[in-house]
Amino acid sequence: MTGILPSYQRFVNGVPVPSISRRSFRLREKYLIISVLLTFAIVWLGALFYLPEFKSSTSVNDSVYNVYKRIQKAGPELLMPPPLAQNEVGDFPVVGIVRHGEEGDDPHVVEDRNRLLAKIDEEMGMKVLERPQFDVAPSISSSKGPSKPPVNAIEEPVLGNNAANKDIPVSDLKVDGSLKQYVVPAIDPSTDPDIIQKRDTVKEMMRHAWNNYKLYAWGKNELKPMSKRAHLTSVFGGGDLGATIVDGMDTLYIMGLIDEFREGRDWIAEHFHINEIDSDLSVFETTIRFVGGLLSCYALTGDSLFRDKAAEVADALLPAFDTPTGLPYALINPSNKANRQYHWAGANSILSEVGTLHMEFTYLSDVTGNDVYRQKVDRIRQVLYNIQKPDGLYPNYINPRTGQWGQRHTSLGALGDSFYEYLLKAWLVSNNEDEVARVMFDEAMQAALDKMLRISPSGLAYLAEVKYGRIFEEKMDHLSCFAGGMFALASTTLQNSLSERYMDVARKLTHTCHESYDRSETKLGPEAFRFSGAVEARAMKSNEKMYLLRPETFESYFIMWRLTKDQKYRDWGWEAVQALEKHCRVEGGYTGLVNVYHSAPQGDDVQQSFFLAETLKYLYLLFSDDSLLHLDEWVFNTEAHPFPIKGKNPLYRSANKLIANSGNEDNQV
Repeated sequence: MTGILPSYQRFVNGVPVPSISRRSFRLREKYLIISVLLTFAIVWLGALFYLPEFKSSTSVNDSVYNVYKRIQKAGPELLMPPPLAQNEVGDFPVVGIVRHGEEGDDPHVVEDRNRLLAKIDEEMGMKVLERPQFDVAPSISSSKGPSKPPVNAIEEPVLGNNAANKDIPVSDLKVDGSLKQYVVPAIDPSTDPDIIQKRDTVKEMMRHAWNNYKLYAWGKNELKPMSKRAHLTSVFGGGDLGATIVDGMDTLYIMGLIDEFREGRDWIAEHFHINEIDSDLSVFETTIRFVGGLLSCYALTGDSLFRDKAAEVADALLPAFDTPTGLPYALINPSNKANRQYHWAGANSILSEVGTLHMEFTYLSDVTGNDVYRQKVDRIRQVLYNIQKPDGLYPNYINPRTGQWGQRHTSLGALGDSFYEYLLKAWLVSNNEDEVARVMFDEAMQAALDKMLRISPSGLAYLAEVKYGRIFEEKMDHLSCFAGGMFALASTTLQNSLSERYMDVARKLTHTCHESYDRSETKLGPEAFRFSGAVEARAMKSNEKMYLLRPETFESYFIMWRLTKDQKYRDWGWEAVQALEKHCRVEGGYTGLVNVYHSAPQGDDVQQSFFLAETLKYLYLLFSDDSLLHLDEWVFNTEAHPFPIKGKNPLYRSANKLIANSGNEDNQV
């Protein structure tokens, strides 16, 4: 039998004997062992003295807090209170997603994470939670009080009262290799606990809408809150454009929801690429929501990412303007650059669409230095200025190839509304330099009030629709309810022969729109309401009875409150908040309603992006101090994205050079 002998045996004269082991290491082995031990010691000491967590602190709690911060960023559903410092006593509430109707949970008193951390910093003095403080730059709400920051300070827009901002934590973010700070808005100077509670309620509504969109439809355009999935048949289709993200960003910032704002910013930086979308997009909707929303974020933060993305979107839309008149087609495919009109409009473009690009494209030219955008909208302005207006009115349809009107249908609601709004606001945002726009506005409004303003038997004022010079329908769209705020702004920004009439109309139209809400079972307004016989301010047709989470009435409440300080506008706004909470809020977000006249209405299962961009923003501002986005320094586009007024607001951020076209950089401003 053969086998392998144990290693400890050796042979002497053919006889196996045990081997004798060495009792010491060879010199080479000693050197190897010493080298390993020295390497281990050097690595350990380096970690102890040079890694940031050890270098910047002598407390192990600092490392614990960094772990907590990483866990906190895992998502809105995973939020826990930070670890307490040693020898501290006290309990902190767990802050997370607030589910409507949870037992023992009052959504109106839940504090957001930033306020929790600020309170810990202030009251507990926890070194483990200390953050770097930076110089405060001019307030975005008013340029009258704060002084300019030091030359070497990083420019940082701040919301609200500057004195309060000095103690507010700063969130740091790396942008293009440089340190970028997003400052949490200051606490509103209002001390009325009732107003504070109402404003915080709206803020919690925004958090509920955002968190559920993030949970069920992140990156898609809109949410189906009842089905808890993405809405794939919205105006932007099923592509990954993140319409809700881009549209809601400035609302998050204004409300101080900076963690959520950073989440949206990161998604835009990594995933927003409009040229990859292979479907038809509305030139109008893409401009007001995407270009407008991105430019607003650029004004508020100074983050060049938003400016550059706005230019990317506008560039994708430019081929739609290649028509004989310069009036753009309605739809464009960003991937293949194909243009077309809506099938229902024939060969025509829509007045409210071609006329609602001026604010965004003009401001984009100013902040990029590229004049091509301004040239596009100036050409549209020239066509509309020179064309003959039947009875002084602007019909809703115009042919971009011939420059002639289509159907002679005129409305301050759907198809016409925001064209008139932008005539006024182009003048306002230019610091009254765009005088042609104001002249066009006053002339158009004088004709509209003479021919379209009607008074019902009970005294309700409304704007009817005109076709070929005659009243076409005795109805008013919910979309027209923005007009109360528009006329109020026109009245207070220029004293002329129409000023007094403008304010009178503003009050009456806003009252009528409130009546359309008050006369429904849900206290929410229908899509359109009629004045016919005994019926006043009520919808008659089934497709008019829906409520789509629209903001126009609340926009007028907000502006009328700011300009008149009449308490009823805040009261009406609070009625609307309660109605939204009662009828539109569901576990997965907020839904529109199929019929506002049912006491238990069915939801339409769509959370519109403009609910976050407009509806909640206007309601939040209604219960905020005037210093937050002061109307003397900010103008809202038709999607409620605030633009700074040129020459009045230091956050206008004009570029240093004007590029006449993409290949010419020689023309200095």
